[in-house]
Amino acid sequence: MIIAVDGPTASGKGTIARRLAAHFGLPVLDTGLLYRAVGFGVARADGDADDEATALAHVDFPDALLADPALRTERVGGFASKVSAHSKVRQALFDRQVAFADQPGGAVLDGRDIGTVIAPHADAKLYVTASVSARARRRFEEMRGRGETVTLAAIETDLAARDARDTGRAAAPLRPADDALLLDTSDLTIDAAVRQAIALVERRIESRF
Repeated sequence: MIIAVDGPTASGKGTIARRLAAHFGLPVLDTGLLYRAVGFGVARADGDADDEATALAHVDFPDALLADPALRTERVGGFASKVSAHSKVRQALFDRQVAFADQPGGAVLDGRDIGTVIAPHADAKLYVTASVSARARRRFEEMRGRGETVTLAAIETDLAARDARDTGRAAAPLRPADDALLLDTSDLTIDAAVRQAIALVERRIESRF
């Protein structure tokens, strides 16, 4: 069984994907970490993330890098959003994601183009979203908990810019798959959102078999 979970930054899709994987006993991949790894390489080299050739020079990274907490920083997230707009970078990471999705037994993948590009054949597709203000509040609390100094207004501006890049890029823009189930988490606790996600996936799976 393959479950695709797509949506914008800070919508809750990562937590929902991990909880779905635990519920259904499946491996999980946060595909955004792949782009964060590329962005991290560019940032560490003080390179230009808007330059495709520069970004391509950092696509061959070891799997161990995906566990590095440095990938979760807001700065690296900004670099990731930029490098993900390059079609050649997306192509370079395509096979890695497809192989994970198509492994025996299935998997859960979260990202921005799982249901539309990476696994259009997924058994269940969720599109998890939330208002920019709700997502900014969540990210603000998360970053403040890590001791980072940031303002809510700055985070909201950054999220809006990322949304514009992700939805407006020519290569695999962020959008719901035609058959995706929509889940708006703006006014939901994480536990409530997970319960709804599990129920949506179970109903979709039951209808398919």
